[in-house]
Amino acid sequence: MNRRKFIKAGIAGVAGLTLSRSKAIAGMKYRFLNDATIDTVKLGETGLSISRIGMGTGTIGYNHGSNQTRLGMDNFVKMARHAYDRGIRYFDMAESYGSHTYVGNAIKGLPRENITLNTKIWTHPNGSDKIEPVEKMLDRFRTDLGTDYIDILLMHCLMEANWTESRKYYIDALSKAKQDGIIKSVGVSCHNWDAMAEAAENPWVDVILARINPFGTHMDGTTEAVNELLGKARKNGKGIIGMKIFGEGKNSSEQEREQSLKFAIKESNVHCMTIGLESVAQVDDLVDRASRIVKS
Repeated sequence: MNRRKFIKAGIAGVAGLTLSRSKAIAGMKYRFLNDATIDTVKLGETGLSISRIGMGTGTIGYNHGSNQTRLGMDNFVKMARHAYDRGIRYFDMAESYGSHTYVGNAIKGLPRENITLNTKIWTHPNGSDKIEPVEKMLDRFRTDLGTDYIDILLMHCLMEANWTESRKYYIDALSKAKQDGIIKSVGVSCHNWDAMAEAAENPWVDVILARINPFGTHMDGTTEAVNELLGKARKNGKGIIGMKIFGEGKNSSEQEREQSLKFAIKESNVHCMTIGLESVAQVDDLVDRASRIVKS
């Protein structure tokens, strides 16, 4: 039975669609639509290859916790391993999500070269005396993750312009870490138009994490304006990662998920995207849907 007939028959639920071979996880059975996996793309001029879709770990993330970590270690690891088997090899983290040890356990024993790890640090206007030194912070992150290096390190949630000057301490420290091979690429996570416009032109930035979806939900401008700005950044060699693809969960109906993924994959200027997944069923629905759209 093909996917369309299955949907018409009403057997598939909103959280995930089921077909073909079976696999038991955490006491429940899920079935893949097919053997489709998420493909890999080049992330701008960073030199990194990254899965088109990454697993976000910060849904309702605060106080060193998130919906993903609240699943518990065993359930998170099972979900992440299942995602890895289906081609999701990119993990998006932050210390504020409390997700480093969870991802570290999930990737233990897997080929490190197949995985892309992105994490983020909170910054203050030249406030190096207010926080743990960046060098020690990165050592701690790598210990929690069980890795010698981090692929992408972003300054988290920039919400103002002129961060090139106000965050100079972090820029210098992260540049040294990149030179030392501790991190492979640097950049910013933006929650402000001016901050993103500055990142699009700044030669220090390798990667931009930006909010984008076809509905303009929780974005830093209209969909058209943000997409145009990201296009300029992409022409400048930046790796562009999209977030809030489903509008932070506000656009998650069947029709909206389809529209959002089609936009992100076919029409937007992002190279890849991070999506906060909370179940094996959601992983399967996303992979089946995205794989079909990529091939269409």
